[in-house]
Amino acid sequence: ASVSEPAQKCCTENIQPFLTSILEELMGPVSSGFTEVRALFDKEVNEIIQDFQKTNDMTRLKENVDQLMTLPFNSVKMEPCYLKVNLLQELLQDLKSRFKVYNIDFVIQRTQNFMQELMENAVYTFEQLFSPSHQADSAKVATTIEKVKLRVLK
Repeated sequence: ASVSEPAQKCCTENIQPFLTSILEELMGPVSSGFTEVRALFDKEVNEIIQDFQKTNDMTRLKENVDQLMTLPFNSVKMEPCYLKVNLLQELLQDLKSRFKVYNIDFVIQRTQNFMQELMENAVYTFEQLFSPSHQADSAKVATTIEKVKLRVLK
């Protein structure tokens, strides 16, 4: 009871006025990282569509879809996504000195883990909605892939 009032006063005066601007500042790199994940998924599926339109090869399509499933674990392809949130390192250094924020690396790592999880969910959902083995009419496969991609991105 004796600590409650001074603690509320401290939060109201020293922290609460800055919360909105802090969140906006932090969300820039986080949002751009998740936007990069979305763009990577879109690019990879578009490449599958283009490859299938060139080859019309169902076996190769299955291989490409199988390869898409490994995308979340492909550190080279995911790296540009992860780099976007590395900007948090600089932003959080300022917060560290002003608000005693610690474990900056943990915040960045957790954000990158969420990005990988989002990609895992996207490719899993894509695989569930589109199964090349169930596609009888190869003329409609590219259109179906595009529809599934848009559904996943939604």
